[in-house]
Amino acid sequence: MQFLRKINIRRILAYLLALYLLAGASLYLFQKKLIFHPVPLAADYKFSYDIPFEEIHIRINDKELLSAVMFKADKPRGIVIYFHGNARNISKYAGKTKDFVRNGYSVLMMDYPTYGKSTGKLTEEAMYANGLRMYQVARKSFSPDSIIIYGRSLGTAVAAQLATVRDCRRLVLEAPYYNMTDMAMRLAPIFPYGLMLEYKFPTNEYLPRVTAPITIIHGTDDHTIPLESGKKLEKLLKTGDQFIVINGADHNNLDAYPQFHQALDKALN
Repeated sequence: MQFLRKINIRRILAYLLALYLLAGASLYLFQKKLIFHPVPLAADYKFSYDIPFEEIHIRINDKELLSAVMFKADKPRGIVIYFHGNARNISKYAGKTKDFVRNGYSVLMMDYPTYGKSTGKLTEEAMYANGLRMYQVARKSFSPDSIIIYGRSLGTAVAAQLATVRDCRRLVLEAPYYNMTDMAMRLAPIFPYGLMLEYKFPTNEYLPRVTAPITIIHGTDDHTIPLESGKKLEKLLKTGDQFIVINGADHNNLDAYPQFHQALDKALN
């Protein structure tokens, strides 16, 4: 009887190990699909917005194209380089530009590779490189002290990385995460994500290297990127930097709260 029990326990352990390895392999193989949710657009797709805009196309090589849109303020006093979240494409986030335009800032927003009209391989390095290209576009018309680097959700790490290599007036992060490993651990804290993840997005490593003023805005009821992940970044801020908490706000409705718009106005002005 005891011998049979040992066999059953071994079988159970073998099944659990097999299940663990299968789940880990699935997470590793499908991590790109779990992190990114792009919606591509045809090359001849016509954007339509109620803010004056200009499409910008940067040919990187024969196979790669960087697509961006410049939303234009009337007589702009500066520009916001905006890095959007992980879903769809520029069209989803175009409405987010109104606060900036209202404050006299044009907005330059790019799509990551495979998003919208942008093509190429979707890698962390490509996203950083394209962010730098956006900065170069902004510098054609604006000095560094007129440039705001802004990241939302997934784009907060891209924004933070750019602010470590180029000067700006301010770095603003909306609903940021500590790093991608931290996010993965909150979902299933049983795998060695440090070894598994192809995408690191280490915001925590970038912030201490940012010399510009930093403003972070996060909602208390964020169910996508928990406030706890963003709050871990607060201890990395410099004297004078701000961490603003919006009570009751979730991930996608921060702009429904007057405190959010007040925080943006203060950061821009």
